[in-house]
Formats: sequence, C-alpha cells, structure tokens
Amino acid sequence: MRNLRFGIDIDGTVTCPTSLLPHINKQFGCELILEDIKEYDLTKAFPIDEKTFYEWYKEAEPHIYETSAAQPFAQEVLSSWITQFELFYISARGNHVFQGTQEWFTREEIPFDHIELTGSHQKIETAKKFAVDAFFEDKHDNAVEIHEELQIPVLLFDTPYNRMTIPDGVIRVYDWQEANKWIQHLFATE
Repeated sequence: MRNLRFGIDIDGTVTCPTSLLPHINKQFGCELILEDIKEYDLTKAFPIDEKTFYEWYKEAEPHIYETSAAQPFAQEVLSSWITQFELFYISARGNHVFQGTQEWFTREEIPFDHIELTGSHQKIETAKKFAVDAFFEDKHDNAVEIHEELQIPVLLFDTPYNRMTIPDGVIRVYDWQEANKWIQHLFATE
C-alpha cells in the first residue's frame, strides 16, 4: 500500500506569510504589516503600479525566497510526517529558483520527497498528476478549486487575505500544530 501523499504549497504555507513584507517595506518605503494585506494581490495594499512592483519582484525574488522564515512548527510537523506521508511541495514559483528553493529546504531541515515549481497558481493539474490525498494552501481560490475538482481535503492556512467563506472540505487552520491535529483526525494515523 502506498503512503498517503500530500501536496503542499510553499509561500505563505511553509514559509511565513510575512516573509515578503520587510522587502516591500524597504524597497517602497512602506510600513505594511500582515493585517494590511486584505487581498492576495499585494499591490492593492499600497500605492504602486503592478508593472513597477513585478519588475522589482522578479529581480528580488531569489533573495526573498532565500531569506524567508519557515512558519512556526512547520519543520517539526513535516519532519514527523516524512515517515508516514509523501511530501510533495507544489508551488507557483518558477523553475529559475529551483536550486535556491531546494537549498532553502535543506538549510531549514524541512523534509521533502519532491518539489514541483509550476510557475503558475494553477495547481490542479499538478495535484492530479501526483495524485495527492490532501493539499495545504494559503491562497483562497486555489484551496477551493483544488478541493472542488479533486474532492480531497484542503487545509487553508489563515491569513487576512484569505478570510472569504470556504466550503466544507476546505479546513481553515491557524498553524502547523493545528494542521497536524486535522491530519491525525482525517487520516487516523498512529
């Protein structure tokens, strides 16, 4: 019997959702905090045009990912899962940051079986391809669409930018310890 396989987003799920804010604040002279981010599109939180933001982001992206902090308890929980579950990280990051992403996981001692960088927020096909049994996400529409399309539980890590209504089958969690409790409940592991 194969191990259960989890699809896990990286940014805002394994990494802290605040990881990008110090970089934005420094570059654009802002004082943003997480509670200011009410939409996934960060450019809605401060006066900057999208083109300027994304030009900067493309250049700063490798450094941002290298310096991102892991969410509290992510390392401990994911390390406890590696013997029971297959951990497939499915991220919208592009392949140009694959090496830095893999180095970050190694440095942070966060275990993985596979890392897939899709270059797009469209993760359904990748989740299907790898036949994941549950998904972990911070982007509201991704969580809902993955659940509805694949009929698997999706754990949505709470942030101010994802507090819209969620359907049954999408479970809002506030940290990795709570996610662990849900997984123990949903999959009745020993």
